[in-house]
Amino acid sequence: MTIDNTTLTKHLLPAARTTLILAIFTGLLFPLLVYLLAHLLFPYQANGSLLRNKEGVIIGSKLIGQNFSQPQYFHPRPSAAGSGYDATASAGTNLGPTSKKLIEGTDKSFLGH
Repeated sequence: MTIDNTTLTKHLLPAARTTLILAIFTGLLFPLLVYLLAHLLFPYQANGSLLRNKEGVIIGSKLIGQNFSQPQYFHPRPSAAGSGYDATASAGTNLGPTSKKLIEGTDKSFLGH
């Protein structure tokens, strides 16, 4: 059985063209559109809700280190910064669920939720 060259071209070219068009749209145009709309409509949030001191130097983000203490809120992963919410030391811990150090360092009321 031989494959006709025109049949191969008839099926491969539209498939390649469609793949290229979709790749450009979903990989470049759509993300660029979302990026531009976010910066036009929500510039403060799109740039990370950054906090600045009196001199204009970035000192952190409004979104890092929020202290949620009521049970209806989602409790975040324990921070390596401790309970002080120091934005300069913010990071997650690498302790797993079976870690004795994590269990001892986690508040008992946190474990109950």
